[in-house]
Amino acid sequence: MRLPFLQDPVTSLVWLEAHRIHAGTHRRALSGLPTEDQLAQAMAALPQGPTRWVLDDLWTPSVLLRDLTELPKGAEAQEAFFRWRFTQALALEEPHFVQALEVEPGIWLASGIPESFRETLLQLGLKLDRNLHAITPRWLHLYNLLAPTLNLPGMLLSLSPAGQGRYAGTLVAWGRTLCLLRQWTEPLDPQGWTEERIAPSAAFLQRESRTPQSLAIWGAPAWPDAGIPARILDDRFALVETP
Repeated sequence: MRLPFLQDPVTSLVWLEAHRIHAGTHRRALSGLPTEDQLAQAMAALPQGPTRWVLDDLWTPSVLLRDLTELPKGAEAQEAFFRWRFTQALALEEPHFVQALEVEPGIWLASGIPESFRETLLQLGLKLDRNLHAITPRWLHLYNLLAPTLNLPGMLLSLSPAGQGRYAGTLVAWGRTLCLLRQWTEPLDPQGWTEERIAPSAAFLQRESRTPQSLAIWGAPAWPDAGIPARILDDRFALVETP
């Protein structure tokens, strides 16, 4: 199953994580949210035209909203409803632009980006004639790339380095469809991830008859044995123009 989130990707890819930005031939190390000048330099390295952004999970929080059997009538009312449920579920204070996609009946995937950051990207794109066409959280971009091979239940880690061999990030799992999504801003080392996050999630999935048969890992060069056949994903896999 493949989740086409937000808009279909086109043209130039900008890959933006808390520790780096890639855009065409432009490469720059970062130490957090980039400045407007840093963004402008990266966008200037691309040909004019639409851009597709893959953003660090830390800046594009996501959540599975369950048991939504009835929705408000009308597009504006639904947008407001999902924005409220998203903000409530994640206890966010900063306003976020939110979009939602129904994964299966009654279960919606909602993902957001701070409105101020989105506005910065939109305005820079207009100014430089490199319009913002699509924004995708990193974990979802990776999931979409894996989707053609997702014939069995599995698990994906989308990790952001936090220094000293520790990582924050996202854990997602699927059976027939996406069924588990957990995100942590608190960093742990790989052993901590395995013991405190992967193992409990795998136990939950086993009780749900969705025992993961594979583990894909983005963001770490190596990983300890987690009791699940593992695969390390690298830039050659992820930094592609069209997933």
